[in-house]
Amino acid sequence: MSPVAPDQQDRSATDPLAANLRPVEAGLIDTAADVEEAADSGRALIRDLDYAGYLHLQRLLSAQEPLTDHHDELLFIVIHQATELWLKLVVHEMRSAQEHLRADEIGPALKRLARVKHVLRQLIDQWAVLATLTPSEYAEFRGKLGRSSGFQSVQYRELEFLLGNKNKAMIAVFDHDQAAADRLRATLAEPSLYDDFLDLLARRGYDVPDRVLQRDRTAPHTLDDGVTAVFGRIYGAPESQWDVYETCEELVDLEDSFQTWRFRHLKTVERIIGFKPGTGGSSGVPFLRRALDLTFFPELYAVRADIGN
Repeated sequence: MSPVAPDQQDRSATDPLAANLRPVEAGLIDTAADVEEAADSGRALIRDLDYAGYLHLQRLLSAQEPLTDHHDELLFIVIHQATELWLKLVVHEMRSAQEHLRADEIGPALKRLARVKHVLRQLIDQWAVLATLTPSEYAEFRGKLGRSSGFQSVQYRELEFLLGNKNKAMIAVFDHDQAAADRLRATLAEPSLYDDFLDLLARRGYDVPDRVLQRDRTAPHTLDDGVTAVFGRIYGAPESQWDVYETCEELVDLEDSFQTWRFRHLKTVERIIGFKPGTGGSSGVPFLRRALDLTFFPELYAVRADIGN
């Protein structure tokens, strides 16, 4: 193996890319061509986008600004910021799934929904990390949070609207943020994921009632026996209509995952603050418990009582 040439040694001592030439000193590079390739790679990193630049890590990792000196406040901030990042991805995937359903492309829509389920699994598991925060530890900085609350998450509310839990009154929470309020008003007026699926079924020739297809879509969907009958037909002969049958089950999986996330939220809050009111003014645990009774796709559960009868 050839030694390092003197001119290369001199250059490595002064060149800011010297770190890229250290493999030569260690005997890991054979030729002058290898040396030049390593140097070119380092120069490319200076000219081009690198890992930290692509991910904007300086901005991302400087966004955690605790209000106290308490050790555990950073955990609280990171958990909630990570949740918002995951919610951004979920909303992105949900909207893409809806676009595919509107184009009668069930396969790609199912791919998006499968990804949403995996993200929800991450969010569910994340509660276990926050649950390491004890009541006494949280009490050390909770008073500094004021009225800030996850109740004020615009992305969470947008996701609820996309899933079909529409409530115009909830937009008032964002009266202080015009952009957020406008975003939610637009989402409120759009079809939900379930609306798009029912529209697809109607285009496929299923007897989805006109009263459902033409309803006010700013309001939440309510149980309709005609829709339950449509799902009875699908579940009665899944082999002949597998793609829509699979979509039905994917939606049930999605609701189950979302409700599990809600339940873990409830139990984590109960564990840390008991039955105290929430910082945002909600009743806390009782409010979260009522949310568990909300169903996005009621007919997909109602039909199960009829299967086999």
